[in-house]
Amino acid sequence: MAAPVSGKITVHKLSNETLSSLDNAIRVPRYDRATLSPGIVHIGLGNFHRGHQAWYLHRLFDAGVDLDWAIVGAGVRAGDAAMRDRLLAQDCLTTLIELDPSGHRIEVTGSMIDFVPVEEDNGALIAQMADPAIRIVAMTVTEGGYYIAPADGAFDADHPDIQHDAANPDAPHTAFGAIIAALKARRDAGHGPFTCQSCDNLQGNGDALRQTVLGLANLSDPELGAWIEENVTFPNSMVDCIVPATGPNELALARSFGIDDAAPVTHESYRQWVIEDKFCAGRPQWERVGATITDDVHAFEAMKIRMLNAGHQVIANPGELLSIGTIAGCMADPSINALFMKLEREEIAPHVDPVPGMTPEAYIDLIETRFSNPEIIDTTRRVSFDGSSRHPGFLHPIIRDAIAKGTPIQGLALIEAIWARMCAGTREDGSVIEPNDPFWDDLTACAQEAKTRPAAWLEQEHLYGDIAENEAFVAAFTEWLDLLWSDGLRRAISRYTGA
Repeated sequence: MAAPVSGKITVHKLSNETLSSLDNAIRVPRYDRATLSPGIVHIGLGNFHRGHQAWYLHRLFDAGVDLDWAIVGAGVRAGDAAMRDRLLAQDCLTTLIELDPSGHRIEVTGSMIDFVPVEEDNGALIAQMADPAIRIVAMTVTEGGYYIAPADGAFDADHPDIQHDAANPDAPHTAFGAIIAALKARRDAGHGPFTCQSCDNLQGNGDALRQTVLGLANLSDPELGAWIEENVTFPNSMVDCIVPATGPNELALARSFGIDDAAPVTHESYRQWVIEDKFCAGRPQWERVGATITDDVHAFEAMKIRMLNAGHQVIANPGELLSIGTIAGCMADPSINALFMKLEREEIAPHVDPVPGMTPEAYIDLIETRFSNPEIIDTTRRVSFDGSSRHPGFLHPIIRDAIAKGTPIQGLALIEAIWARMCAGTREDGSVIEPNDPFWDDLTACAQEAKTRPAAWLEQEHLYGDIAENEAFVAAFTEWLDLLWSDGLRRAISRYTGA
């Protein structure tokens, strides 16, 4: 366990050359990075990937195995170029800082060895993925990045990005278009396919990736689409680790340990990765460093997405309305904590099956502990971002199950009403909530109308679909939203929890 360097601090710019100069308490790569060769292209080099998937591979290299599976980073957005510059300037190393109430643990990971240029036509990315040495193309592009219609989960073939890539398959703008172009090049050269691996918080993430890749390929080249369907695999997986955004405090924290890292990552002490064993071109031995390899990911991902990811929305939306800045702060608030515990136990857990080694009830206690960690400065704003993807992805399937089974829905309706109240754009103290969703303007306009006509919110068919047809849910939602506007959030929570 490392402690901030006391006295006069010598800060070293992170690089291969300075690894040996770091404090002895900081764990650095135990392998010779010069011996690594690429096997994975990962698209989306955000904090989560570097604190989660890249760490598993780093620890595998530490064990001296699978050194031909190193990561080449990639991005398809203009903003990814800045991350590329930061990481290349420090030899693609990343400082991980584990935040635990008992102290900090510091580790420098080195499983990433390069980052392809970020180009509008994705030429460099396509060429890298077409290299037969690459056997897995993985991605973290957020759960809202798969061109899925929220109401029915179908492929959104009419999206302008998809239409562009279908018309310009050799110069695509999306990661999916680039993947298809690379697979075409490999097929034509006789190199065989690579595995496409989603690492996003999305139930059935491999199935979602498969739907998007096949849907786009079939728009421009059905013959190629058929080849991909027959030869390429898309394993489902469940990923779990709380990884806050990096800002000035995190940069300063890294420097307090003597490391000048332009992109450090802080994270909790818990990680989980459950992976479907479906890889058409081989894979690293992730199970040797703690990953779970299974033929049935669904139960694991359902527990995590329905209880942890949905639970995040349960506390972040009211926390935003009450001007509580962090997730730990939300859990320390008695009203929000009571809301979380009652809703999880009575309205979410009944729709979650146990998994080996964990019951839904025990998982609730684990989540409460993780969310309450005061060392994790995970902002309420970050967690409440993109509700238009997170509510349909995490909460609405539970609502549909509850409606079908006739189980309680009052708390679920309350959370949807709280989200609608939040999207009206002001907190209860009168301060303005800055835009926090890709469709914020539309959500705000609808939320303002729902202030006097609550049903307007549920009439967003692309979000709620058939949920809006259930009279009991509509009645509960209407009652809660009216109460939120008339008596406030704490009164509404108190009525639900009885506290």
